[in-house]
Amino acid sequence: MATPTGPKVYANAHTALAGVVRDGMSVMSGGFGLCGIPENLIAALRDSGVKDLTVVSNNAGIDNYGLGALLKTRQIRKMISSYVGENKEFERQYLSGELELEFNPQGTLSERIRAGGAGIWGFYTRTGAGTLVAEGKEQRVVNGDTYVLETGLVADLSLVKAWRGDSEGNLVYRKTARNFNPMMATAGRVTVAEVEELVEPGTLDPDKIHTPGIFVQRIIQGTGYLKTIENRTVRKRSAAGAA
Repeated sequence: MATPTGPKVYANAHTALAGVVRDGMSVMSGGFGLCGIPENLIAALRDSGVKDLTVVSNNAGIDNYGLGALLKTRQIRKMISSYVGENKEFERQYLSGELELEFNPQGTLSERIRAGGAGIWGFYTRTGAGTLVAEGKEQRVVNGDTYVLETGLVADLSLVKAWRGDSEGNLVYRKTARNFNPMMATAGRVTVAEVEELVEPGTLDPDKIHTPGIFVQRIIQGTGYLKTIENRTVRKRSAAGAA
């Protein structure tokens, strides 16, 4: 079956990023750990050679994989994240002062992205009040509780990964991969999506579309997915379990 075509469809990740990447830009990258990350687009971003990036992502992959590959090549200047674990190079660069880090509670990060995509400048939350997270931020006491002002996030470029998509940019995510991807798709000035399966318009059930195509400017069908996980734990089954 021929690959669907259309003005939003690009041949591969490298051509999909052509003309939209530049030094010093901000990038949102979907995924949770290594689940649902835009593998092809991250690799193409690395190959483009852009530098001084501000990257918004729950974490930064693992050493040498996912966004970790961009840390290795020193293309990221600042991370806006909620989790640093599983990536020793991320930790090393931050502790040595080579990498800026804006740390967020995970729910706050998610809501900041959602707010940015919805055109909401900021919101108050109790999360982080009384901690280092609140330092330097406006705070307000309401009914005896302290709330911290957090601002919405938008990016020059959002890179997202979906299970299926059509040539109009409508996207469907599968299971846990439906994490930061949907809200990041709304918060990019330009959103580029990669999908495992690219189909013709009308193929997707309209009631099951998670990201409407209006939010997606470019789309590719990805290839060679490794679907790596951070940690694989294997143990021998007990005699009872084996039985």
